[in-house]
Amino acid sequence: MDTLEDLGQEYRRRFAALAPYREAVWRVLTGDFFQAYVRPDATVLDLGSGWGEFIRNIRAGRKIAMDLNPEMPARVGPGVDTVLQDCSQPWQLPDDSLDVVFTSNFFEHLPDKDALRRTLKQAHRCLKPGGKLICLGPNIRFLPGEYWDFWDHFLPLTERSLVEILSLTGFSVERADARFLPYSMSQGFTPPVALVRLYIRLPWAWRFFGKQFLVISRKPAPAVGPP
Repeated sequence: MDTLEDLGQEYRRRFAALAPYREAVWRVLTGDFFQAYVRPDATVLDLGSGWGEFIRNIRAGRKIAMDLNPEMPARVGPGVDTVLQDCSQPWQLPDDSLDVVFTSNFFEHLPDKDALRRTLKQAHRCLKPGGKLICLGPNIRFLPGEYWDFWDHFLPLTERSLVEILSLTGFSVERADARFLPYSMSQGFTPPVALVRLYIRLPWAWRFFGKQFLVISRKPAPAVGPP
């Protein structure tokens, strides 16, 4: 596993030069796609938030960023509560307190499947009944070689394996797209932002260029018995 110092250094080496572009892309992704899943008054946790491109740009009543990177609190900007911790350990958040947990390109950095299982159990605990877990990440089925070009990629997943563990940890899966976004900005893939906006509106194009999965699940509400 990387040290905390390594986390900050790796992120800077990989993304610093692309920071303005990434911000512009996430402004499109949140406004044109993900905002539809997030109420403006919702409490939202960005899990593995990095420098906070998602949580800065989503409209929400309360914003929380969780990451181990010690640089995260200084990067995410004002109006975002920050939690520095290992996500596979008990979260510093109450039960049933979140409306949405969002995570992008993060689960592959966890050390093993047990860490992912523990993380999902914490997300389930902290989500309100009916709350959503939105997961975006590289699909190993379409990236058998490129996936391993990153030192900190440990856990290969497909949308199918993620759906399986989500079901095992109590989630109800509502959407599982094997192909969603292309891959990856960290390797210099920077199409014009206007093209990103067009791509999001053309799901048929995802079948040709998408190499990241999108899986959306929900914490079921408790069953209500007869009066």
